[in-house]
Amino acid sequence: MSKPEIIPFSPPSITEHEIGKVLEVLQSGWLTTGKLCHEFEKEFAEFVDADAALALNSCTAALELALRLKGIGVGDEVITSTMTFTSTVNVIEHVGAKPILVDVEADTLNIDPACVRNAITDKTKAIIVVHFAGHPVNLEQLQSICQENNIELIEDAAHALPARYQGQMIGSFNNLAAFSFYATKNLSTGEGGMLTGSREMIEKARCLSLHGMSRNAWNRYGEKGTWSYDVVAPGFKCNMGDIQAALGLAQLSRLPEMQSRRAEIVQLYNEGFDSHPLLETPT
Repeated sequence: MSKPEIIPFSPPSITEHEIGKVLEVLQSGWLTTGKLCHEFEKEFAEFVDADAALALNSCTAALELALRLKGIGVGDEVITSTMTFTSTVNVIEHVGAKPILVDVEADTLNIDPACVRNAITDKTKAIIVVHFAGHPVNLEQLQSICQENNIELIEDAAHALPARYQGQMIGSFNNLAAFSFYATKNLSTGEGGMLTGSREMIEKARCLSLHGMSRNAWNRYGEKGTWSYDVVAPGFKCNMGDIQAALGLAQLSRLPEMQSRRAEIVQLYNEGFDSHPLLETPT
């Protein structure tokens, strides 16, 4: 009896271009956060039209940093979607706040603005919206709710590259937005993430992402660096290294062609399930 064919776990699209970029880093003698990380941040920010970007080791880290930058903590409530991965809720718990889960729209599977409005209390300090499967939420309505109630809006954009809302790239709005480069994402560095936002917020996040130190190793030991640094906050360890950044740069240059192929596959799924009475693909 022949062995059944196994559908692979989202095989990455890796070409000689990616392999060559990673090999250059391995031969360079500099593997941790350095020149390529800063280059990746710059090109990513330009791609999504963000003010600034910070390369991190995961989208989860980006979400937690976003909450901490906004001062969310013990006694606060954060509203988020029932349809998301566990990390979206985990980070709310990590900062000591209480997650409030609300329902989603039936067609998009995105958080329902009406349910958000009904869940707001005097303890609500933020909403983490999830662009489910990359489909942007109704940002206009949700941002209006946040402004009316003086609460923060943070975007879980793990799948939302290169998504647009009303013609504008996700990551370019006046919110902190967290992207994922996990193995299954549209752009992959194996493990990794990116936080986008204002330059002021991103520089604060940069310090927190590396032990709260005022200078990273590249700043200290690069050509024009100095060995001294200050520890200005009780930070974390969630920076990205140049190996992942090299892979990310190569993938970013190929993103339009990879996204085009994904769109073709989506069409095949829509056509294949269209006539099935028990199945409905998301809007």
